[in-house]
Amino acid sequence: MQSMKAIEIPARGGGLRLVDRPVPQPGSGEVRIKVEACGICHGEVMAMEGHHPRIQYPRVPGHEIVGILDEVGGAVSGWPVGTRVGVGWSGGRGEVTGLTRDGGYAEYTLAYPEALVRIPDALSPVAAAPLLCAGVTTYTALKHSLAAMGDTVAIQGIGGLGHLALQYARHAGFYTIALSRGRSKEELALKLGAHEYVDGQAEDAAGKLQARGGARVILATAPTGRSLSDLIHALSPEGEMVVVSGGGEPMTISPAQLLNGRRTVRGWTARGASDVQEALQYSVQAGIRPMVEVFPLEQAPQAFEHMMQSEVHFRAVLTMA
Repeated sequence: MQSMKAIEIPARGGGLRLVDRPVPQPGSGEVRIKVEACGICHGEVMAMEGHHPRIQYPRVPGHEIVGILDEVGGAVSGWPVGTRVGVGWSGGRGEVTGLTRDGGYAEYTLAYPEALVRIPDALSPVAAAPLLCAGVTTYTALKHSLAAMGDTVAIQGIGGLGHLALQYARHAGFYTIALSRGRSKEELALKLGAHEYVDGQAEDAAGKLQARGGARVILATAPTGRSLSDLIHALSPEGEMVVVSGGGEPMTISPAQLLNGRRTVRGWTARGASDVQEALQYSVQAGIRPMVEVFPLEQAPQAFEHMMQSEVHFRAVLTMA
């Protein structure tokens, strides 16, 4: 039986380990993907910590999968062998890629056709992978926000999500303000499209935004409970804060902060394959690309640790050379 290299989580609370596994065989209604690249995301923590009632171990993580269809099971049509495809967080049929179903930290993986998207020819596997999660999340969050062309939009956090959000916001015609701590990312933020950069470590970010009328939308890509609470005051009347990432730290927001100006705070996650396909096409048309560091599959544990320590510039991607 043919074998493959894979990275798996052996048990709840476990780390990543390199193993040999049999190459999976697609059943009826499934396809097999020869994986070319898979992005590394904070979402993998959910698989490591067991944050789903249906997760089983060992589990292969990874939900930013790009590869080539190399075998198609019965009852599958419209997806010929050789098609360049991607699979994101939504695995189809109620499954979650890399959580309730094995993901892309492997040389081969199985998928349902409902989860597949076509990768445009203009995107390399490494460039496409982060768009299947970070890209689609920030793109759809801005698309479905209250902001209209010309409105002020602030991007909080200039990291793996934020550096893409800046590009989408500028291209969409928003007056784009980058919010971060320190000056180390100022030059890059302006290069990626920000009209202004605000250093929350040295400046009163909320006061500075209010001085120009407040932000119609604040997209929080790297929030803490304290940062979100402080930035509520930076919203314009009837403005909204859209949270696309974060941990379990509680937010401290008083009813008065929301009532004063009829402000709102809401979370956002992308939907299924149709959202991903749209984000890919928009990224190609707009010339938006992620900034990535590339690691071979065997270095997944080190790459994951670099990502968790915010030492990756800006998205980590595994390749299956």
